[in-house]
This record gives sequence, structure tokens and C-alpha cells, in this order.
Amino acid sequence: MSKRHEGRTMLVTGAAGAIGFATCEILVREGARVMMVDIDREGLEKRAAELGDAAIAHVADVSDEEATRGYAKAALDVFGHVDGFFNNAGIEGTLAPTHEYPVDEFDKVLRVNLRGMFLGLRYVLPDMVRRGRGAVVNTASIGSERGLAGACAYNAAKHGAVGLTRTAASEVAQKGVRVNCVMPGVIETPLLVGMLEQMFDSVEAGMEKLGQTATLNRVGQPREVGDVVSFLLSDEASYVNGAKWEIDGGALATIRNDV
Repeated sequence: MSKRHEGRTMLVTGAAGAIGFATCEILVREGARVMMVDIDREGLEKRAAELGDAAIAHVADVSDEEATRGYAKAALDVFGHVDGFFNNAGIEGTLAPTHEYPVDEFDKVLRVNLRGMFLGLRYVLPDMVRRGRGAVVNTASIGSERGLAGACAYNAAKHGAVGLTRTAASEVAQKGVRVNCVMPGVIETPLLVGMLEQMFDSVEAGMEKLGQTATLNRVGQPREVGDVVSFLLSDEASYVNGAKWEIDGGALATIRNDV
């Protein structure tokens, strides 16, 4: 039996992070060649080396237009085309009430999380449209569906991610390209740990408390997001477009009364 992504080429941003790298591992295991993009050179090169010849590291700031144009061009130069794009890079930002939130921090989070996502679409989609084939998955959040106290910038950006997804999906579907997004819940990543350090007395206490927001009563793992991304980038998801997939252990499915 052939592998799901045998012979295909993939582009992943935020690839040195937990979800990005877990997804790269899955894509490579399923037969793809992957260009891994991240601003963290040391982390990126280390991660890419773990995946061997199937992975190529490209250092770039996704919020910078020329850098984004650069990684999109580099992928085409190396692979000839990109079959799948996981538009994943993001940062959590500072936690503070909206009325006290630092303006420069708000701008930074929106620049990376929303502008960076737009730029990725802007420079990766054209070749997919030209070829009449491709799939994109953007990273949103369960924060795209709810308010998240103390995280106005992150929350605004993740609401925007759903809007970008739906708009792009409606524009390129008839050209053979699908665009969807995933909405991870509480996933065990360094980004989450950074937020928990600001919100709770200890990371462990935060993990236990936030895990209770899911009906599965636990925090999710990066690979559990990566598996869904891999599916959405595959032909198995050929009739899925403009969708937002919750990967949250059931957190958005119900109102818990025992937390």
C-alpha cells in the first residue's frame, strides 16, 4: 500500500515548534518531502536534521513580506511545486487585560499571527492556482470561537484566521485548491507553557485545570493536531473546503458544569 503523501511536497511554517514539527514528522513518515520554515535557526536546523534528507530548513520571519516571498520561491526552486501548505507559525503574546494591553505587543502578535498568515496565502497560493491543484491548512484556535481573557491580540488574530480561511477557500476552490483551518484546544506545547507560567502558580496546576475544559479531561498532544492536518492536506479530504476543525477534546462541544 502506498503512503498517503508519497511523492508529494509540503511547506510548513512554525516548523521548529511543537505542532509544526509533529506535523512535519507525520508528513515525512507518510512519504512527503517537506520544507520547514521558522525564525528560530538553531531549533529549525536541529529539527530538520532529525528528519533527514526528506526535510529542508529555511529560516524566515513569516511577518516580513520579502522573507515570505523568499520561502515561497525557495520551495518552488527546490521542489518545482508545493502540494500542501501548513500555514502554522504564531506566537502567544503577553497576557494582560484589553484596557491595559501594550499597543506594541498587540501590533507584534497581529503582525506574526494574522499578517504572517495572509502573506503565506498571498505568496504560496498563486502557484497552486496556476497548477490547478493544492491544499492549505491554516492554524486557528478554539480561541477563534470564544473570548479568551487576557489575550486580546492572540484572540483577535485567531478570529481573523477563520475569516482568512473562509475567504481564501471561497476564492480558489473552483481553481482546484482547498483551504481549511484547524482549531487546536489546549495542546501541550512551549507556547502553552509560556501562557501557563503567566496564568497559574505552576505549569502542572495549569495543565490539570485547563485539561478539565475538555470532555476528555486531558491536554492534547501535538501529534493529535498533526494527524488532522495531514488528513486535510490529503486527497482523502477532497470534499472538505472552508472548514474549521476543532481539535480540542470536546471543549467547544459542551458547557462543563463540573469544572
